Amino acid sequence: MRHLLLVSATVAAIIFTGCSHKEVFKPEHVKGEWRNAGHLNSPIASVTQSAAVLDDGHLLTKHGLKSLKIPKEYRLINISDSYVISESPEGNLLFSPEDGTDANITFELKRGVAAASVQGDVVAILFTNNEMALYSLESKKLLFKESSGSAVAVDARIANPYFLKELVVFLTLDGKLVIVNSDTKQVLRSVVVSSEEYFNNITYLNVINNNLVASTNSGILALSQKESREKYEIRNIAYTPDGIWLTTKQGEVIALSPTLQFKAKKKFPFAHFVGISVQNDRVFVMEKEGYMIALSKNLLSYDVYDIDMDDDNKVFVGDDSFYFDDRYINFK
Repeated sequence: MRHLLLVSATVAAIIFTGCSHKEVFKPEHVKGEWRNAGHLNSPIASVTQSAAVLDDGHLLTKHGLKSLKIPKEYRLINISDSYVISESPEGNLLFSPEDGTDANITFELKRGVAAASVQGDVVAILFTNNEMALYSLESKKLLFKESSGSAVAVDARIANPYFLKELVVFLTLDGKLVIVNSDTKQVLRSVVVSSEEYFNNITYLNVINNNLVASTNSGILALSQKESREKYEIRNIAYTPDGIWLTTKQGEVIALSPTLQFKAKKKFPFAHFVGISVQNDRVFVMEKEGYMIALSKNLLSYDVYDIDMDDDNKVFVGDDSFYFDDRYINFK
């Protein structure tokens, strides 16, 4: 399954390296170099939605660099409820306190884990065979188990289970949200986000003002009093109280309302976006040829800046920065 998780990235690498004549984004006007930048002590080795790991083992979180390291050869899965969750090569889960204290907890599962989160004494795990489970963090006892459909190939960006008080939202590898009550250990609801055959796992989820937004590579769902769905070939997504902004494989930046009503679109021919962040009155998107585009929220105006970036950089989106290679650019 470790190979399966990397299929999407591998296919993309073949496509881009095998087509040397492929058109690339070339802006008509570049305002200048983005000046608010800096360097990390070590390059980025791997990226998750909640954190990244540097080559030297240090953690890079949404808030910046931490002194905490994960063990060598362990795979970072998530930072959740003050725990750093990582997986050993043998398929065991390690829960390390984020404050660096020596109170580690190990789950000897001996099987592949795709995603995991923790809240209080409840651990939610999505296994690589798409099985969902709840465990007690203290006793390690299995509390709940539920299977879902198999997934042939998945995107490496797997979203972790999401806690809403006593509810646990599992984000499956076959494009569903499965909502479980952690008190009663019952499945309350299953909601389809997308039904594509390949690369259909949930890659993003956020909840703001009781409105849940989830997406796969090919579709987006908004769930509040009613369900709304739209189909887009999504690369990156950002959701704030003001709305939703996403980039597509067609080089578009699209603005939607929280309930997915279309608001605006701006297309950048041949652009390949690798990150998006919404800050105050601006939408920032990174383009793989080495550009930062700063747009107004209504997408009516924008400026393009040069950034020092290699094509193969892993990108981590922090609260106020884009991190890549051994560098970062700050929005402030």
